Amino acid sequence: MSIELKMPALSPTMEKGTLAKWLVSEGDLVKIGDLLAEIETDKATMEYEAIDEGRIASLVIAAGTEDIPVGTVIALIAEVGEVVAAPRREMADAVPAAATVRAAPPPAPKTDIPSLPAASPAIPMFDDAGVSATPLARRIATVKGLSLLDITGTGARGRIVKADLGLTPPIQAPVAAAPAAAAPVSAPPAGVPVETIKLSGMRKTIARRLTESKQTVPHFYLTAHCNIDALLKLRTMLNESLTARGVKLSVNDLVIKAMALAMVREPDANVQFAGEEMYRFGRVDIAMAVAIEGGLITPVIRDVVSLSVSAVAEQSKQLAARARGGKLSPADYQGGTASISNLGMYGIDEMIPVINPPQALILGVGSGIEKPWKVDGAIALATIMTATASFDHRAIDGASAARFMAAFRDLIESPMQILC
Repeated sequence: MSIELKMPALSPTMEKGTLAKWLVSEGDLVKIGDLLAEIETDKATMEYEAIDEGRIASLVIAAGTEDIPVGTVIALIAEVGEVVAAPRREMADAVPAAATVRAAPPPAPKTDIPSLPAASPAIPMFDDAGVSATPLARRIATVKGLSLLDITGTGARGRIVKADLGLTPPIQAPVAAAPAAAAPVSAPPAGVPVETIKLSGMRKTIARRLTESKQTVPHFYLTAHCNIDALLKLRTMLNESLTARGVKLSVNDLVIKAMALAMVREPDANVQFAGEEMYRFGRVDIAMAVAIEGGLITPVIRDVVSLSVSAVAEQSKQLAARARGGKLSPADYQGGTASISNLGMYGIDEMIPVINPPQALILGVGSGIEKPWKVDGAIALATIMTATASFDHRAIDGASAARFMAAFRDLIESPMQILC
């Protein structure tokens, strides 16, 4: 009996996806855990793994097809030796006429699934023997300490697959807002050479969310100029001591830690507007903006206050690498109680960022610039970093925002506090 492979839901809000690339061809033999395709969502490109053994009988949907509804049959897997009739026409017709096919590169070679670390004895174990799940999903659940009994499978016959384990909902649901009016689109100037570029799902999402943010969230901005000479000296000292471990701290790692500690000092900055209510969070999760091809994404470092600066450095490096490689899972970029965007490495003096809804705070950081400054009562050269935060005025008042910025500057200028 053939098995229908369906377009999976790779995030709680995903309704459609793009079949970016097939990694297999018709007739290929596959086993559980083999990579079959790359699925593009509005956030990232993710891999789709085989959840049964067999032979690829039919690739129902062509590579490059966009706007495929979740649950649409995209391929058929047959048991070895089984003869499968041509796919039913209604399967292909399930993709709406609006869906388009983009030119796709040839299938890439299969890659091995990296091994997962052994489960720690401290991770709780569950009796999930009667649950239908792939071996890889069971291994991930064991490592994460998850019970498969609480997870709904999206694989064939309800089987739990790897993608299902990343479907943890955000800390809170965004507040519904009236859709923003579409901006008028003008034709390009006549006679000017132009290239028309089709927007990716990610670019469409960025355009929609940031337009809604500026139209529906009342932003206000505060700027602090911070002397980072002591921070740079501390970073050099710490990196010398961390050389043997292969860890190298960036200025951004220390800034992320300082931001989290400042939000603890001023808990009214660690909040979110929710219509008739407001959420005040008991943990600081920082979403950091990472530039990737075609846009940006904000993977989240969880519970930053509890992490050492070296742990922050390791997590930020790993998340950034996975983001640029298109390897983030939904759980990596969902949630976050505040965001940070640092353009200092590009030599930008100052930036004013746009709030990432439903969050109420984003910190924009520029580069350190040497300039005359008052140091110990005298004018001397100092390295000054400009930080500008955007606040949602529905949730954060000016005084609370000012206390947060003062706490942040104090931590940056007296950085030994970051280590305490």
